Amino acid sequence: MNRPLAPRAHHTWKLGADIDTDLLAPGHAMKHGIDVIARHCLESVRPEFAQQVQAGDLIAAGPNFGIGSSREQAAAVLVRFGVAAVVAPSFSGLYFRNAFNLGLLLLTCPEAEMIEEGEAVTLDLRAPAVIRANGQRLVCEPIPDFLMQMVQSGGLLNQLRTRFAKEPSK
Repeated sequence: MNRPLAPRAHHTWKLGADIDTDLLAPGHAMKHGIDVIARHCLESVRPEFAQQVQAGDLIAAGPNFGIGSSREQAAAVLVRFGVAAVVAPSFSGLYFRNAFNLGLLLLTCPEAEMIEEGEAVTLDLRAPAVIRANGQRLVCEPIPDFLMQMVQSGGLLNQLRTRFAKEPSK
């Protein structure tokens, strides 16, 4: 499952700092599958999120996005919704790795908090940068090629499936 990353406008959901894994994938829902967990995503800070988020939307957040436990469901719910990217000044190390392993694009951008709720932004993944509706470019940290390939493949497992399917049998 390759996910195209062509330039397009993305609707923005604005979140604050310290969005932890329990807000993204609440503990009370963890005994269920990803569909049920997703229905509870961000319910205590943005109750409308799970019902209104659309594939291709973007999350702009404050620092420390994804802090907390190592539960990969916290990234998986955003992949399930089709979130195009999360843009924040910083991410938890465990969340960062889980997100890319699952094919979720994270952009580390010191000025992410300047992005407004509902703003239509475009991603320039070559730079990388977020281009705001007013044309302002917010420069993000470079993403290594191997991580971008992982996102484009839809995650590490899809990338490995594709790789092994191309290898000749022994």
